[in-house]
Amino acid sequence: MKRDERRQQIVDMLVENKTVDLDDLASHFAVSKMTIHRDLDDLEQAGVLRKVRGGATIDAGTQFESDFRIRERQGSDAKTAMAQCALRLVEPGMTVMVNDGSMAAVLGEMLLQKRPLTLITNNAAVMERLKSESGITLIALGGTYSAKFNAYLGVVTEEALSRLTADIAFISTPAVSGMLAYHMDDNVVRAKRAMMASSVVKCLLVNHQRIGHRALHVLAPLSDFDEVITDSAPEVSLIREIEQAGVELTIASMQDEK
Repeated sequence: MKRDERRQQIVDMLVENKTVDLDDLASHFAVSKMTIHRDLDDLEQAGVLRKVRGGATIDAGTQFESDFRIRERQGSDAKTAMAQCALRLVEPGMTVMVNDGSMAAVLGEMLLQKRPLTLITNNAAVMERLKSESGITLIALGGTYSAKFNAYLGVVTEEALSRLTADIAFISTPAVSGMLAYHMDDNVVRAKRAMMASSVVKCLLVNHQRIGHRALHVLAPLSDFDEVITDSAPEVSLIREIEQAGVELTIASMQDEK
């Protein structure tokens, strides 16, 4: 088997199981542990995975978020449910901001149902999908392209956002602990904050599996958002804190049952 084929299969295993074991990989591919080590080293360097003792994982850490190509293949049902809830906040004629991330990419495509819209985004997947659609005025934010996040980031992105205003911004996050949202990357944090500062209404999207986890950088207190959308109910104590802060909490699974 060629090296690239082996590495793609390792990625496929990670998507399915989230973790892989070094010994199991060496046995499965009938290669040495050193060969697997090199594969994992290169995939880690590319931002696809995080090496741990005895193997690798795509689970987020305080300084690690898996590559966009991994995340876009995970949790499609949860993303769809949250995006459908988010769509209820959008009316034709609005100006909408959508940030980076695979969750936001799902929502970006659904926004076609609400056209005509003006859409502002740094998400390359959303740009590619909507660039030729009628009824969508697409404002594509420039900046430095990040393959890991499939988005444009940096000073150019932030400067453009400072000169724009939107009715609503949809912001996704990979980690929430207590009443704080987090992110691993400082460039991503600054872009998300710039979107929040340029929008009248701010909506946070977070998978329930990411609640109870922290990352390196604090993105914002949950109280900075008007609404938080997740796919399954968090602990009662957090629900109470969110409600006491005057933030609307929407549970996508409960909405589906109505």
